[in-house]
Amino acid sequence: MENEETLDPADWESLRILGHKMLDDMLNYLRDIREQPVWQPIPNDVKLKFNLPLPTKGQRREEIYNEFKKDILPYPLGNIHPRFWGWVVGTGTPFGILAEMLAATMNPNVVGGEHIANYVEAQVLEWTKKMLGYDPNASGILVSGASMANFIGLTVARNTKTDYNVIEEGIRASKKNLIIYGSIEMHSSIDKTIQLLGLGTKSLRKIPVNENFEIHVEKLRESIEADIKSGYKPICIIGNAGTVNTGAIDDLNMLAEIAREYNLWFHVDAAFGVWCKLSTRSNKLVEGIEQADSIAFDYHKWLYLNYEAGCVLVRNKKEHLNAFNFSADYATHHERGTGSGDIWYDYYGIQLSRGFRALKIWMSIKENGSEKYGRLIEQNIQQARYLTNLIEQEQKLEMLAPTILNIVNFRYNDGTTDLDMLNKMNKEILFQLQEKGIAVPSNTMLNGNFAIRVAITNHRSKREDFEMLISSILDIAQSLDKKVVI
Repeated sequence: MENEETLDPADWESLRILGHKMLDDMLNYLRDIREQPVWQPIPNDVKLKFNLPLPTKGQRREEIYNEFKKDILPYPLGNIHPRFWGWVVGTGTPFGILAEMLAATMNPNVVGGEHIANYVEAQVLEWTKKMLGYDPNASGILVSGASMANFIGLTVARNTKTDYNVIEEGIRASKKNLIIYGSIEMHSSIDKTIQLLGLGTKSLRKIPVNENFEIHVEKLRESIEADIKSGYKPICIIGNAGTVNTGAIDDLNMLAEIAREYNLWFHVDAAFGVWCKLSTRSNKLVEGIEQADSIAFDYHKWLYLNYEAGCVLVRNKKEHLNAFNFSADYATHHERGTGSGDIWYDYYGIQLSRGFRALKIWMSIKENGSEKYGRLIEQNIQQARYLTNLIEQEQKLEMLAPTILNIVNFRYNDGTTDLDMLNKMNKEILFQLQEKGIAVPSNTMLNGNFAIRVAITNHRSKREDFEMLISSILDIAQSLDKKVVI
């Protein structure tokens, strides 16, 4: 090879200048984000630019960055904005941006071996167990998000609670149908996990909820008893610590007790609600979560970390290892060199390629401390109460579910008795809020009612933002031509 090439720059100084400009631009962008629309539609001519053919020749970095500023940066989802409250999406932080740059520079594969990234992740897991009051001997692993965390936790549950070696013999070897229980408010990732585990959705019992959208404990018990009498094998109860629809939290102490009574695995999907543990005022809302056999949750939702960063903790390390501990000749562990070390994350999950997620978590916890996170979480909870009070003071606004945590569900109701009309009106109000760049709530359906849904996992939100939301909804509704929504 006469002319060997590299992807490093021939002129490091020009890249340095561009890099400094990028950093300055992005920090300014975040600093001034309140002045920007929360969201705006992407023009068709911009979308068409992303149908262009594959580049075969390189382009100047400055030109590429200018394209980014012109065609990409103006059209985000909007979750970095103070008035973004859609779904359950976190905001990220400026220091998290810098941490991501550092992690990308080191660019390790955090799967195992003797290098520092493994130790950083191990410390993040230890700190996390401490913050949540979880068993200090538990195992864990950082993952992309709570969906993957649910998958890992329920895989361990399936493998542990079957009465034969499911890894070797597979699901079809079971003499009894394996059954898992949770409320109808469970996240959709549970359904996907059940399918991927080979159990089939008929193995997932979706138990009704009470008026607070919590699992109906007596109906759960009745379902377990009925399945046992039918010759099935119950193996797991899933508790919710912050449902996506309403923020409901199941009675985790009671679910733990029932799980022990029937010798079932107790898994908690706590994607965002787990962090109530850090609030000195609201930590009792998730009391009992420390009894779970496994917990799935995110850092990128209510710990405000930059995407993506999730985690699963498993109380029994041996059971966790038994589910994923596979080895291969090309991944032999040694007593010395890069292949040594005691930390091998491929033994706790399915990925053999893992980024350095832990660094931004490690740096952010050190930057803020657990107490400040607790205050911010409680701030969001109190903001939800404040918004609820604003809604209850308006004659034409109506709450559609109790405000349990940080999620507020409501609608505009001018007295129209036509449910279909009401739903269409509120859908139009939601669209206009988003399209005008005012705010981004999302929506859900509660008992057939279209709800404007505000989920507050935003460290940038202030009370004035919620006041603006309410006044904007009333203005939009007043100007709305009902013919538009018929």
